[in-house]
Amino acid sequence: MKQQDKRHSLTILFLLGSHLLGLLFLSLFRIAEYAFLHTMVEATEASAWPAFVRGLWFDNVVGCYILVVPLALCLLAGSAGYYARWTRKAASLWMCILYTLCFSISAANIPYFQYFFKNINSGIFGWFGYAGTTAGMVFGESSYLIYICLFVLATLAFILLNRAWRKYIDRKIQLPTRVSATAGSRICNFLLSLLLTGLCIFGIRGRIGYNPIKVSEAYYCTDPLLNQLGIAPTFNLLTSVMDDMRKENTELQLMPYAEAITEARKSLHITGRVDSADVLHRHVMATASLSAGQEQTTVSHTSAQERPNIVIILMESMSASLLQTFGQPQPLTPVLDSLCCHSLAFTRCFSAGVHTNHGITASLYSFPAMMKRNLMKGTVTPHRAGIPTVLKDAGYQNMFFMTHEAQYDNMNAFLRTNGYDEVYSQENYPSSEVVNSFGVSDRYLFRFALQKMNQKASKNQPFMATLLTVSNHPPYVLPADFRPKSKDKETQIVEYADDCIGRFLQQARRQAWFENTVFVLLADHGKIVGNVDSELPQSYNHIPLLIFGKGIENRRYEGLATQVDLMPTLLGLLGMEYDYNGFGINLLQQQRDMVFYSADDQIVARDSSSCFIYTSSTGHRAYYTQTADGNLTPARETPRHDAIRRYAFAMIQTAEYCYRHQK
Repeated sequence: MKQQDKRHSLTILFLLGSHLLGLLFLSLFRIAEYAFLHTMVEATEASAWPAFVRGLWFDNVVGCYILVVPLALCLLAGSAGYYARWTRKAASLWMCILYTLCFSISAANIPYFQYFFKNINSGIFGWFGYAGTTAGMVFGESSYLIYICLFVLATLAFILLNRAWRKYIDRKIQLPTRVSATAGSRICNFLLSLLLTGLCIFGIRGRIGYNPIKVSEAYYCTDPLLNQLGIAPTFNLLTSVMDDMRKENTELQLMPYAEAITEARKSLHITGRVDSADVLHRHVMATASLSAGQEQTTVSHTSAQERPNIVIILMESMSASLLQTFGQPQPLTPVLDSLCCHSLAFTRCFSAGVHTNHGITASLYSFPAMMKRNLMKGTVTPHRAGIPTVLKDAGYQNMFFMTHEAQYDNMNAFLRTNGYDEVYSQENYPSSEVVNSFGVSDRYLFRFALQKMNQKASKNQPFMATLLTVSNHPPYVLPADFRPKSKDKETQIVEYADDCIGRFLQQARRQAWFENTVFVLLADHGKIVGNVDSELPQSYNHIPLLIFGKGIENRRYEGLATQVDLMPTLLGLLGMEYDYNGFGINLLQQQRDMVFYSADDQIVARDSSSCFIYTSSTGHRAYYTQTADGNLTPARETPRHDAIRRYAFAMIQTAEYCYRHQK
């Protein structure tokens, strides 16, 4: 039995040694990448060590993918008392072949990143159709020879060391291929093999949390090179291939691009030369905002210290139909209803989509939802210009607060890439405060965020804080000390969400920075409330949008609005000058004739009286008119329906073009 245990232990040692050898070489490639590219680091105050630690973490995921097959082969065979040398040879050959592929990707990633400033991804497969040209580029460019040599030397060294390690283990075993063993020892070895295989599968998953590891875990600072340095190039490439295969990422074909772009530019009143990469580009001058013919004073200042702070609260699933202001019979939201009377309130605002990621990209970056597609995801993290990037350039410190894990929906990577200096998430909060799978409660989120805002304010530098709430999303969790007035849990949680906002604003009013702050409250999207009035109920997209604080006039804006309008409207109030590629308008200077939004496989277009709903999965088209009380009633198709349909299709097809041609 001792011989049997020794052979099994040596087999485990062989596999783990080969795994560690692979991790060592992948780490050396990362060191080489940093050595070649370190001059591209912009945030010189940021340490590179976290990138190497995260890199080892991602490399281990790749290594576990490679290890799982030989691990199962050798250990399960060993559990049956079979330790033939060919099993270890086969395992060694498997690892040498796959690590060679990983080394080639890691070596190619260095010049790729140097040229594109992003990790290698599925875009390289587009070159395979031009094999001769591609080969000529790789071998004809003398600067690439050093990376080719690096790959060749690393591969040879790994193969030789792995071979020597295997032969060493073979000599140590030095026993016949079969040795009699007790049933107990075989059971123990089998259970040990299952345990190690399970640990390997856990290594593939990469983490304990709600989701398996994603590229977002590599992001830890504001420097794009250091954030991407921690991502294993092989992991990045394979993930991007899988992203391309997702149905929601299929290219939309609603109408020809040229026709769509012309229509979109006309709708947004964009004139002049068209940039093929930024077809909606225009330069926005800092001018006073106008509202209903009356001049609205902008909140602009000359020095950074005098600029107002910005606090944006994105409320989870807060449909306008939940407010008494918009017809809700129960007093569920006294705080929000009061604010509707003491703010610049947009009464006919619609969310861009029906998911949180849509609400973030539309509200903060003025980019509309594109049906099912998550615009924050992607192995190559999308770059977006938006409120955070404009304010960052103006000297603001930007913070984002969420309740759940940072990598959910790739938020950590996306937000750090696009203007946020600090991202706070479940990883930053005490585990005792976690109440469900979506992390901490709204009450704790607001309390934590307030402390961070006070710290920023003490440095005499303007800040922007964005808070993403979650309470009004299942699973609903109410604290024991909260006393709701309604009886149904779905309405009780709305009361709680409103109460948390009220408590936060009460505490914020006691802070010195409150008087110099502009607050924005809006929902990420709505939810179904009351009767279903169409294929896509209005309550799912009709949301409150409230702006109040320093220099903001209290009044109601009755025109149409969407989340993409927040950026130009807010920056207009702040008197900012910036380059703009978004889909919104400054609502205090222009008015919308029509709006569009989407929900998974549905596209909605509407104006003040007509509504068109298109379901792409079935091709069904529905036509409605809006009555005086705001309800939708079925109608026959009219020329107006066709006009708003063309508008919606043009805008979404233009968004598709912008998505695929972003710089």
